[in-house]
Amino acid sequence: MLRAGFATIILIACTTVAQADGAITRIITKLDQAKLDKYQETMGTAVDEANKGAPPTDVKWLEGILAKPHLSFSEDFDITGEWKCRTAKLGNEPPLVIYSWFKCRVTDDGSGWVLEKTSGSQRTKGRFYTESDNRLTYLGVGFVAGEKPRNYGSGPDVDQVGYAYRTGNKEFQNRVPCAGP
Repeated sequence: MLRAGFATIILIACTTVAQADGAITRIITKLDQAKLDKYQETMGTAVDEANKGAPPTDVKWLEGILAKPHLSFSEDFDITGEWKCRTAKLGNEPPLVIYSWFKCRVTDDGSGWVLEKTSGSQRTKGRFYTESDNRLTYLGVGFVAGEKPRNYGSGPDVDQVGYAYRTGNKEFQNRVPCAGP
């Protein structure tokens, strides 16, 4: 099923939680937990860099994305299906890059939602864990098209961690600080 909605994947460059059953605390790496612990600081620095150095039209797009409310991942919001997704990278050089639309898929394997970016040269695949009613934690891996994705926990060169927010009736954002090297 093709979603008439959008997913935005925001990759935040670095300057250097718990699921109900606690499963994430046994899975998340210490490095990724440290990234989440510094999420607000990292996000603030990356947004400041984008505001200072990116083209005004790109900054306006970013402001619009980040201003969206964080809605409940309630039972009436089914995230499974085919999505159009867009990646934005902010922080460092260049301070903001907004990519074209790509294809993404969210499936439910019985243990929860799994996101996979299915087009483009840079891919991601990972699982969402419930942190609260309006925020999910994402543990995944980055990989190149044509490669088999490694498992989360394979190392800092591929591991990704972030938060997902529902931002509309047919959209969500996945924010990933320090995505890969």
